[in-house]
Amino acid sequence: MIREFVAVRRFSTLLCVATLLLASAAPFALAAQPDSPATSKKTTHGSHKKHKKKPKRRKKHVMSAREKARLRHMKRAFVASTTLKPMAQQLLENRSPQAYAGVEKYARAHRKDDAAPLAWLVLGYAHYLDKDYTKARDAWKKAEPLQPILGDYLDWLRASAWQAEGNAAEVLKILDGFEQRNPDSIHLHDMMLLYGDALVASGKPKDAIAYFEKHRTPVAADTELALALAYRAAGMKPEGADILRRIYFEMPASDQAPFAAMILRGDGEAQPSGTFGQRYGRAELLMRARHYADAVDDWSSLAEQAPPDRMADVQAQFATALYRTRKRDDAEQLFETVVQNTAAPIASRAQALYYLAEIARDKDDKDKHDDFVSQLRTMAPDSVWFQRALLSSGNMYMLKNDFETGAKYYAEIYERQQNGPFSPYAHWKTTWLTFRMGNKDEAKRLMEEQLAFYPSSDEVPAAIYWRGRIAEDEGDKPLARAYYEKLSENFRYFYYANLARERLGKIGVEDVGDPDVLDKLPPPATPPKSWDPPSDSMAVQKAQLLANAALYDFAVKELQHAGHNEPWMAESLAQVFNDSGSYIRAIEALKRAVPGYFTMEVTQIPRPVWEGLFPRPYWDELQRDAARNQLDPYLVASLIRQESEFNPAAISSANAMGLMQLLPSVGRGMAREMRIHHFSSDQLLTANVNLELGTRYFKEMVDHYGGQVEYALAAYNAGSDRVDQWRKDGNFKSVDEFVESIPFTQTREYVQAIMRNAALYRLLYPKG
Repeated sequence: MIREFVAVRRFSTLLCVATLLLASAAPFALAAQPDSPATSKKTTHGSHKKHKKKPKRRKKHVMSAREKARLRHMKRAFVASTTLKPMAQQLLENRSPQAYAGVEKYARAHRKDDAAPLAWLVLGYAHYLDKDYTKARDAWKKAEPLQPILGDYLDWLRASAWQAEGNAAEVLKILDGFEQRNPDSIHLHDMMLLYGDALVASGKPKDAIAYFEKHRTPVAADTELALALAYRAAGMKPEGADILRRIYFEMPASDQAPFAAMILRGDGEAQPSGTFGQRYGRAELLMRARHYADAVDDWSSLAEQAPPDRMADVQAQFATALYRTRKRDDAEQLFETVVQNTAAPIASRAQALYYLAEIARDKDDKDKHDDFVSQLRTMAPDSVWFQRALLSSGNMYMLKNDFETGAKYYAEIYERQQNGPFSPYAHWKTTWLTFRMGNKDEAKRLMEEQLAFYPSSDEVPAAIYWRGRIAEDEGDKPLARAYYEKLSENFRYFYYANLARERLGKIGVEDVGDPDVLDKLPPPATPPKSWDPPSDSMAVQKAQLLANAALYDFAVKELQHAGHNEPWMAESLAQVFNDSGSYIRAIEALKRAVPGYFTMEVTQIPRPVWEGLFPRPYWDELQRDAARNQLDPYLVASLIRQESEFNPAAISSANAMGLMQLLPSVGRGMAREMRIHHFSSDQLLTANVNLELGTRYFKEMVDHYGGQVEYALAAYNAGSDRVDQWRKDGNFKSVDEFVESIPFTQTREYVQAIMRNAALYRLLYPKG
């Protein structure tokens, strides 16, 4: 049973729990691993979002005399401390006696300028991470000259140190008036949690309640939990329980939800009490957050108590959660129950039929699969479940090399819903399978239709290129030139644009046709007009100063807190990420800022931005190992960018490791071949070792395919056995035909991206 927190008087014990579950106590709140403050998690930004309306232009801020003085102070400190970064980074990463001594020596050597207090700030933070709070406070005392520009950091760090020692009185003393002194601080939220917890620990829970109530907007799970604990400390358990239930039901994917449930169970609630609607809503939120295992438990409970008119709906959701957790047999039985219930809502039965078709496909039961799709066609022809079933069916038959049947399923998608979410892709798959079956006239019509119906779709470059190839094969060079030139102009560095320029080089640039369909294509993206940050940007200057101290995560938070979406902000973020070695986050930041960079000339984007998008860490070692294996170093760099985005510690869900994402079995095999003794899989996370083994492995793949790198890349991603089978079954006339025919979308895009990026690497970093 969980301990009653209101009975715990030691402040450190309460904050130990709060640190873990509220994520509020650590001053370096970004760091999931406190011992590695420069490490940051990868985030996923692959989803496409609708363009929002342009925000209203902000009024130009007129700086006060105090702000101008702060900015001048920051600039002086930045210039003075430019040589601190490598020593500070080593200290925060290792915290060895030698690293401490090096930074302290630096601080004493710069005691007459603004670099010294920044060095003492870092030293204090390192001592804080080592839980040597007395030394931390001594160092921060010497950092006092930073108070005018980094006062919120000094106050927050001091309060955090006192908090860790259980001295609530000192926490309250330091943080009193923090909001008024630092209204724009990135630490306001964490400070609020810490201050309120200190009030509770000081025996003032009602003051804490009043304080937290004022800070409940915007809603945050950690604030809600802190407020609930304050109510309980004040003896107001019903009020606290209401908030805990809110966390449990309305924020189920938060870190605080399990803790809220534990407290409620400790109060005697076997399961947090709530209405059917609340429990259903919680299960839905868990599904959206992809917490399928937790959702299974919730749906299971709901299925036992659902009212008759909701039973089929709950069963369908329950079965879906079981399917997502790979409990396919249980899911199948439940889906069949839903389908057989003729009183069930059409939507629930359609959902069940879709998943039953997927289960049949997994079992390679074609007849059963087709029957379920046929039932869907009759029952819910306009539903998204039927659209998804058609798409899956087309994919299934394409993988079986039954192009005729696959094309029929794909065609039914856009014939039923020309502007449906799957229609552009399905139309192109119909087009391509028609081309592969040798029906060139129909393929030409469909390619032009692709451009006319879906001019902004991802499939347009392929449609333009292959329409040009057909024209070229038919001897219509002017028409081929028209398609190739449009491809080169609108999609400058895309995979197919590079191929188009190669074709233009072979057929020449004489007469050029003018097909009407090309006029409907939208123009390429316009590059940003300005990359220069405003000279009075406090956020940029503060971030640069913190980066000098290797406090990279703080620097990132400062830039993000500024709330600007301008390209210069992305460039500033990328610079911080690159300084910290987080190349993946730099690439992602710049991709968001310039999503259409592949359509732009190199001269239209600043050189540092291109270098951030296409970095070259470990370049000397990469060139060495590529040369040993007679590989193009630009191709290897492009492969690494696609595999790990230069994160040497990357580990995939399949346990592929390091820069080149090698499986441990592959690493061991290469190590034996190269006579590397005492090899262990952990060495794959060392850049030099990974490059040495990875380039050897890739070279063997390239040799296996006679030097044809597209085949080797496909095998690197999907496996040699699959590639060999695809080549055997495909009878491809050219390598580019093979690439477009790769049945796995992820592998096809992987090969195209690496070939495209390698061309850009060569352009950006020419030899010599």
